[in-house]
Amino acid sequence: MQIEFLGATREVTGSKFLITTKGGKRILLDCGMYQGKGLETDELNRNLGFDPKEIDFLILSHAHIDHSGLVPYIYKLGFRGSIISTSATRSLCQYMLIDSAFIQESDTSRYNKKAIQQRLQTASPLYTEEDARKCMGLFITSEFNHKFYINDNIAVCFYTTGHMLGAACTYLEIKENGKITRIAYTGDIGRQHSYLLPTPENFPQCDYLITESTYGSRIHEPEEDAQNLLLQTVYNTCVEKRGKLIIPSFAVGRCQEILYVLNQLYNEHKLPSIKVFVDSPLAINATGVFLAHTEYLNDNVRRTMLYDDDPFSFNNVTYIRDVEKSKALNKYRKPCIIISASGMLEAGRVKHHVANNIMKPQNTILMVGYCSPTTLGARIQEKGLRHISIFGNQIAVRADIKSIEAFSGHGDYREMIKYLRCQDPDKIKNIFLVHGEYQTQLQYKQHLQESGFRNIIIPEVKDKYVLQEQEAVRI
Repeated sequence: MQIEFLGATREVTGSKFLITTKGGKRILLDCGMYQGKGLETDELNRNLGFDPKEIDFLILSHAHIDHSGLVPYIYKLGFRGSIISTSATRSLCQYMLIDSAFIQESDTSRYNKKAIQQRLQTASPLYTEEDARKCMGLFITSEFNHKFYINDNIAVCFYTTGHMLGAACTYLEIKENGKITRIAYTGDIGRQHSYLLPTPENFPQCDYLITESTYGSRIHEPEEDAQNLLLQTVYNTCVEKRGKLIIPSFAVGRCQEILYVLNQLYNEHKLPSIKVFVDSPLAINATGVFLAHTEYLNDNVRRTMLYDDDPFSFNNVTYIRDVEKSKALNKYRKPCIIISASGMLEAGRVKHHVANNIMKPQNTILMVGYCSPTTLGARIQEKGLRHISIFGNQIAVRADIKSIEAFSGHGDYREMIKYLRCQDPDKIKNIFLVHGEYQTQLQYKQHLQESGFRNIIIPEVKDKYVLQEQEAVRI
């Protein structure tokens, strides 16, 4: 059989890995969107590197857009195979893919108005909300630790990774010529200690391993410190300086984690009496999915829900769907916390909140997640930054810019290696490192080698390997 690496190679976004069996079955692992690549982003997303009509099965590790965002696009181009995921991933995709389509259609409409005025060529979105709705009919769900037989020769089993609700390591058993080859694709690996999700669980021994490397060179602050760091930032900004705390956040996962921590602080009477605005329709929908799928949450959260049936809300929280109410926050003069998407500041309402508040020294912009190097979220964290361009306008940077890595949904290199210790390194024929910047991957490769892992490959985009008896061979 062969595996081709079609995205998230020596970079973080755009996860797509295509397995072709000897019998001709084509299995796509994830179908993610490239993000934060500037003008080339659209071209990268349109040039898939495969014919969607020829894909038999798509297996989704989780619902984040850099792993699922092109599903409606390949549906639009003729994909009609089965999409296999956990039920939580399906539920989240139902909202996230429609939200992605809405953003694309809105951005395209704004661009075309200017293009027509300037007599330039108009553009079209990758896909529409209708495409996003229709592709949901292809989903088949399977739960953790349940072996699902795609056919007589291919079985898949999901194991929780603790990265986000429903996120899974995909474990494939593929039989060819009477011999079974075992391939594990970790997807994104969560922290060893999460406020909301279980610890990443062991998966069976594999022959070939495809694994992420986002923070392969970093050590995070302990996640237990996140609550104290957040509370300090709230007091410094909202009590001492009487300002606004703007938190750009992924609408799914990070937003709920922040709300859960704020809810704990509120219940413990530690949180000052200030308004908390959640300005993201997607985050509101996603929070409903979290409450509907409590079986995916960890024991601590389920115990909390015995006396607090909604651990993501409290008296001072206001959820905002309406655009006009979102705009009205610009005129809100009291200290407050605004949580809004997106986490990398590439789209969404949070760009407006940052643009309207970053020039005021009493305010704070608090980053709580990974940002690709070319995104606004990364640029805003550059040391010594005095001005930044948002919506084409140069804006003075006078607000405090802070970050809390402890909220990261990705494990650091020590946590990832601890997770991989469920494997016997001598029995793995090859490890493929994906979903990481190249220099980070080189350092992570060294850490892995120091821990006894060998035969590590860092593939480039469109690299194709034959999985042979002894090891993978590039063709």
